[in-house]
Amino acid sequence: MNRFVGQVVLVTGAGRGIGKATAERFASEGAAVALVSNLEKDLVETEAEFMAQGYRVISIQADVSNSEQVQQAIDKTVAAFGKIDVLINNAGIAWEEDFLDIEEANWRKMLDVNLNGMFLVAQRTARQMVAQNNGGVILNMASTNGIVGEAKYAHYNASKGGVVLLTKTMAIELGNKGIRVNAVCPGYIRTPMSEAIDDDEKAAEYIRTKIPLGRAGKTADIAGVFAFLASEDAAFITGESLVVDGGQLTF
Repeated sequence: MNRFVGQVVLVTGAGRGIGKATAERFASEGAAVALVSNLEKDLVETEAEFMAQGYRVISIQADVSNSEQVQQAIDKTVAAFGKIDVLINNAGIAWEEDFLDIEEANWRKMLDVNLNGMFLVAQRTARQMVAQNNGGVILNMASTNGIVGEAKYAHYNASKGGVVLLTKTMAIELGNKGIRVNAVCPGYIRTPMSEAIDDDEKAAEYIRTKIPLGRAGKTADIAGVFAFLASEDAAFITGESLVVDGGQLTF
């Protein structure tokens, strides 16, 4: 399919995991893609890999919690491609930590990237879309952890719960400007980030006891959902948080 020919897509957290898979999905369907990440090594490798496949991409190193770097990333994207049609607001961090042991600095770091960063990228990109006067699509990365609680993730859960309500509010305010805003709420997806938290034994037990479909999600599963929500097939969907979890929340 070539649903995104002529469109420009900005993807944060694009160096690895879900962000990389999503960037590749859009590029494979004809989009020009701005790859944004704070991880220089992953970013350079991903850009080289995509360019070798003939994809039209640029890479931009930026910390989403830094407003100046966020604006620079948007400006560089527009300078290279002329506009932004779709934002995949994906960058985030996670780790386990008992509630009673969370240091204030760790709490602030989690919220700074996962919620403040989400706001900064979304607001600056939305301003660009409004200036273009041609609508757009903003897709925020939330999580099933933004809908239900999970032990040892109080700071992560709080950040993702904030993303869910941020998404709804953005959809209300930006709808009359032709900008659709939705969130994706993945369940257990095997990525470099999740693999750093859970060893294979723990992952297998989680899958066995919590996921009706009997497997972990793949990054491609989430990339496909992002592509659907950005497409004309989802033209009347806004303000939603779509759960993609293999049935986990049905328990």
